[in-house]
Amino acid sequence: MNVIILNTYEELSTAATKVLIDWIKATPKPLVCVASGDSPKGLYKHLVTSVEKNSLDTADWHFLGLDEWIGLNGQDIGSCRYHLDQDLFHPLGVPDEQICFFDGRSVDVFAECLINEMYIKKQGGIDVAILGLGLNGHIGMNEPFTPVDSRSQMVDLDPLTIRIGQKYFEQPQKLSQGLTLGLGTLMEARSILLLVGGQNKASIVKKMLEEEVSLSCPASLLRHHPNCHIFLDQAAGSLLDPKKGFENI
Repeated sequence: MNVIILNTYEELSTAATKVLIDWIKATPKPLVCVASGDSPKGLYKHLVTSVEKNSLDTADWHFLGLDEWIGLNGQDIGSCRYHLDQDLFHPLGVPDEQICFFDGRSVDVFAECLINEMYIKKQGGIDVAILGLGLNGHIGMNEPFTPVDSRSQMVDLDPLTIRIGQKYFEQPQKLSQGLTLGLGTLMEARSILLLVGGQNKASIVKKMLEEEVSLSCPASLLRHHPNCHIFLDQAAGSLLDPKKGFENI
């Protein structure tokens, strides 16, 4: 695990983008797991800009959605797929056949989970997973005390996740469950980027990095991953003990 603390969210996004590109540039047809939400938006913006400037070619990249709200899909404004379409897939011109994403409107959510696991296997595994951090320590929609060996699954959402999730919608949205890649699935990714910005994340960042690894904070499991880079801005890392030796840039 590498923890890198940068001054601003923009610097965080720039540094994370460089690491992602360095990891993937020698990988043919890489599979990249992508999260929606605020944390990775800057990284996606840099990827799009790099492609527009012809300094990066993502034509052979394949993408895997991290999670989706039950009852919603890309047709719904505010869904995870909707935001990734706007921020990444449409700007990059990614063909539908190079995207695997949960359909929260499906009548067979268990089939959706199987489709994702089979897609990962077909592509030879996840090369890079891009993640954000929930205020309760979740990654994806893997809420506290999700089993460590969980695979793609339907989950009941924590009340905090339901409340925070409202910010992605124009009108109040009834949320109760979600579809997500499991902790076991994510921990098998060859590389992981966790991006965290903002003072509101400082307390959970401290718990994730300084307290005992525990399912009460699922993101703390990333400390056991062999190639995980955690990028923080100064605000998100403001409560960390300087004696721990986390790298400031």
